[in-house]
Amino acid sequence: MRKLVFSALIALVAITAIPYGTVETWWKAAFVCAVFAICIVAIIETLVSGSNRIAGGPVLLPMLSLSALAFLQTFSVSADPFQTRFFALQLLALTTFLALLYRYANTERRLRVLVSTVLAVAVASAVFGILRHTTQHETGFILPLLKPRQGFGQFINKNHFAYLMEMAFGLGLGIILSGGIKRDRVMIYIALLSPIWTGLVLSNSRGGVLAMLAQIVVAALLLLSFQTFSVTRSVALKAMLIIILAGGVLAGTFWVGGDRLATNFEAATKEFDRDVTATRHGASRNEIWRASLKMFAAHPILGVGLGGYWIGITAHHEASGLMTPQEAHNDYLELLSSAGLIGFAVGIWFVVIVVRMMRKNLSLDTGFTRAVRFGAVLGLTGVAAHSLVDFGLHIMINAVVFVTLIMMGTQMPRINADYS
Repeated sequence: MRKLVFSALIALVAITAIPYGTVETWWKAAFVCAVFAICIVAIIETLVSGSNRIAGGPVLLPMLSLSALAFLQTFSVSADPFQTRFFALQLLALTTFLALLYRYANTERRLRVLVSTVLAVAVASAVFGILRHTTQHETGFILPLLKPRQGFGQFINKNHFAYLMEMAFGLGLGIILSGGIKRDRVMIYIALLSPIWTGLVLSNSRGGVLAMLAQIVVAALLLLSFQTFSVTRSVALKAMLIIILAGGVLAGTFWVGGDRLATNFEAATKEFDRDVTATRHGASRNEIWRASLKMFAAHPILGVGLGGYWIGITAHHEASGLMTPQEAHNDYLELLSSAGLIGFAVGIWFVVIVVRMMRKNLSLDTGFTRAVRFGAVLGLTGVAAHSLVDFGLHIMINAVVFVTLIMMGTQMPRINADYS
């Protein structure tokens, strides 16, 4: 029965990626129901086996606390009680999914399957995106809502696609750089990362490219910090490897991205120009962030409700009304304005716990298990950087891969034997 639960979790990761990354409400509801259905089977398995140990308690507790806060908001402060309640259910489902991973993906063999699943989903999405980028000329490309020159892969928003790519890219890159696989398998991982990197660059996501560069910087710092944590122990060879990697990625990025990418980065500076943003109906990040801070100042303790941002912002967004922001384009700022200081404190608690556990685990174990932890750190680094300017974790597949990486990085080093 343990194998059945684990197989269901793996299948759920793959299926969640298909319908536009699970962005529509009814697909999200289907995901929530699927997780709770798997949880029922897991409860039965627990009663039959007599083993009720659940790992990851320190990580799960702040997630449960934030979900409880959202439920409380529905009775008092939420600008949209229905969406806040739905947010709480989604977060509870993600917490349950993470708890199930802690219990049923706790062997090296299953960890390998999980890594392969994440990379396979990313590769399939990247290949689909590249094909769509080069051949689509009319609305509908297998999925009916996909329009030419809009979004990338199966995602409606190119930045949401970039989130998935950067997490998978960081995971694979970390496994390669940390020397956690045999040399004859390195080329396999490089072959898998090639379409992922190409899709990320072709998506023309500024946040995605910056997140990838942040991953390389963190990889360099970690490789230089841990003497035994790479394919070589020589500091000089490590430095040379890092320089070659960074130079190759930068050169390749601008070569593949070309004028489109350069133009996109040039346009970013205009978003903070008051003279230019005045003609954009208040849709620039500069104006959205200022309005979000005003909303936080008006509701500093509990915010306007998790999931209620899109209504709460209307009272503080000084624009024509033609375009009303649905998100803050900054996950940290949205948490602050939607959940107030209490919710933001819970978020800091969560980050501190995850960072501490990952830092401790990086110095434990050897081989593939530690390499996966290193890759998880790089994948999460990309999310942390990209979330400064976007909201990709609102998309369910990205949130699922995000908590999967957290499990990989914080799982205690007891992955020794498999259980049926």
